[in-house]
Amino acid sequence: MPYIDQLNRKLQITETPKRIISLVPSQTELLVDLGLETSIVGVTKFCVHPKHLKKTKTVVGGTKQINIEKIKALKPDIILCNKEENTKEIIDELESTAPVHVSDIYNLEDCFELIEMYGSIFKVEAKASEIITKIKNDRKQFQEKITVKQQPKVAYFIWKNPWMVSASNTFIDYMLYEAGFKNVFENDQRYPEIELSSSKLKEADIIFLSSEPFPFKDKHILELQSRFPQQTIKIVDGEMFSWYGSRLQQAFKYFESLHSIK
Repeated sequence: MPYIDQLNRKLQITETPKRIISLVPSQTELLVDLGLETSIVGVTKFCVHPKHLKKTKTVVGGTKQINIEKIKALKPDIILCNKEENTKEIIDELESTAPVHVSDIYNLEDCFELIEMYGSIFKVEAKASEIITKIKNDRKQFQEKITVKQQPKVAYFIWKNPWMVSASNTFIDYMLYEAGFKNVFENDQRYPEIELSSSKLKEADIIFLSSEPFPFKDKHILELQSRFPQQTIKIVDGEMFSWYGSRLQQAFKYFESLHSIK
């Protein structure tokens, strides 16, 4: 049966896949929450949820570098990738091994579509629908609780040396808006390198330091606080802003805490 992924690529899948390799951490977690843990045979070294998974599955590399021989030896029925996380070269190389499904995520509708796709491909439609419904309900409840008339302006750092922020045309920027914030770098593209002298940083009410991909710590708060004494500087859980899939079931409760909503 032909399936279409989020790049409109056709996949020929004759039977429900029973041996899955996931090269995307958030999608690995989604598979587990869909009840498919026993079908997962290969993951990346960054697939940290659930914590025990890497001890029971074969680690086939990272998201940008893979061990193609390990992947072939696992005889997968399907390989799950993402346009941003995995390179085109990796996807092209894998296609001779098994059907490759590629996600492409910019907003919540894309997330819901991906969850539905997995529900259909792996015949877990009911569980997929349950996850989507919970996310939509949490989102609605969050929006009803937010009473902030003006969105706080934020800068969202993802890297140091060089300093990099998340700007427009990214899932993080979209989730900042969903969380009730306004990105001061919304007119820039993707993940620009910036100088700490940037005038836009002075516009921010809050400076967020993401817990990933760069592991910002308290010492980095102190480093920036000396330069920006008027701004609130906070380390935030990067998974809540950048992981799509079932992690979104936790996101809106977390966003609520960032606004200190009683």
